[in-house]
Amino acid sequence: MKIAIVGSGYVGLVTGACFSEVGIDVVCVDVDKKKIDNLKNGIIPIYEPGLEEMISRNMNKNRLNFSTSLAEAITDSEVIFISVGTPPDEDGSADLKHVLAVARECGEHMEDYKLIVTKSTVPVGTSIKVKNAIQEELEKRNSDIDFDVASNPEFLKEGAAIEDFLKPDRIVIGTESKRSEKLLNRLYKPFTLNGHPVIFMDIISAEMTKYAANSMLATKISFINDIANLCEIVGADINNVRKGIGSDSRIGKKFIYPGIGYGGSCFPKDVQALIKTADENDYDLKVLKAVEAVNKSQKSILFDKINTHFEGNLKGKTIAIWGLSFKPQTDDMREAPSLEIINKLLSAGAKVKAYDPVALDEAKHHFGDAIDYYTDQYEALLEADCLAVLTEWSEFRVPNFKMIKRLLNTPIIFDGRNIYDKDEMEALDYYYHCIGINTKAKTNEIRLAV
Repeated sequence: MKIAIVGSGYVGLVTGACFSEVGIDVVCVDVDKKKIDNLKNGIIPIYEPGLEEMISRNMNKNRLNFSTSLAEAITDSEVIFISVGTPPDEDGSADLKHVLAVARECGEHMEDYKLIVTKSTVPVGTSIKVKNAIQEELEKRNSDIDFDVASNPEFLKEGAAIEDFLKPDRIVIGTESKRSEKLLNRLYKPFTLNGHPVIFMDIISAEMTKYAANSMLATKISFINDIANLCEIVGADINNVRKGIGSDSRIGKKFIYPGIGYGGSCFPKDVQALIKTADENDYDLKVLKAVEAVNKSQKSILFDKINTHFEGNLKGKTIAIWGLSFKPQTDDMREAPSLEIINKLLSAGAKVKAYDPVALDEAKHHFGDAIDYYTDQYEALLEADCLAVLTEWSEFRVPNFKMIKRLLNTPIIFDGRNIYDKDEMEALDYYYHCIGINTKAKTNEIRLAV
């Protein structure tokens, strides 16, 4: 079977590489000639563990190819996956111009039956627009070629995307014909041999499933952050609370770690898009609007703690930052809390010295020469007035605290991911600030409001 993946970004590259890994002939298509030339030369535009090696291996076996010619890919492929970007417009809705452009080109160039599958995250009802765009182009050609559309949303976690694709929790597919269902069942068979389920449904439901899943996870994050902020006020320890509620199987332990808010390419965009879809249908998604509001304010929490500690005078202070990407194992800084925090620090007159294992080049696109960049985490601490940990990279979890204390002007750590133990930090004579734990007050000094 030959398939085409249109769009060689994060989702497209992972999808193409993993399909080729199980023996399927794949061509990844992109309009960006420089990107395609780089890919042909083994230069990968994103950081994802294991992806570079997988792409190289399957290129060498001629199962994975790259092209700028969508017309050729459409002609040669039985299934075309649309994996182009759907960036948010100013009103929060998803921009479908790239998706529909691919659909129109499919209608222009197909010569026999094709299955066109939306892999991009698209609003509910996009499949109808895709189908209409293809049909309009066929009518211009006076052609009645048969085709199907389907929805196959991705559920990839950045940093673990290959594992997620090869060993999925579930594969969600929306179809409207037995022919397309049979074709996709055959395509995904290598990934379901170990019992991973394929869930077939109507296309509208598949489109909604993607948004509902990400919105639920975002809701859990904003909920635990809201509770963490209350814990700090009343004297509770959010780590104990998290363990207490996470042991309930109905709630679970995942996505209830307090921090400085969610970021990335999915959660912020998808929550906004679902809210916009509801507004367009005269329905008020009150819960998700609150989720978005909590997340927006949470991104300022650590800056507020830093500003309060220095009594509102950050001018001339030097802040060392560990972690710039929105999560570990990726260089993605889209909607990362670090953007909000660093911009506020700079506006307050502080100097920023930053370290991240893989995101420094990406950070330079955002900050240019406004901050200093370091390739050694400890070098970034020299003569800084405090350390702020913004991303929970593994190498930050057990650092050399004695060295940190020697390098910093004052032993102050602002832990935006709660990766250190409060009692240990206090025993080491650090001024320690984290999320959801009042590190100043003692339990017997707290007076609860009744």
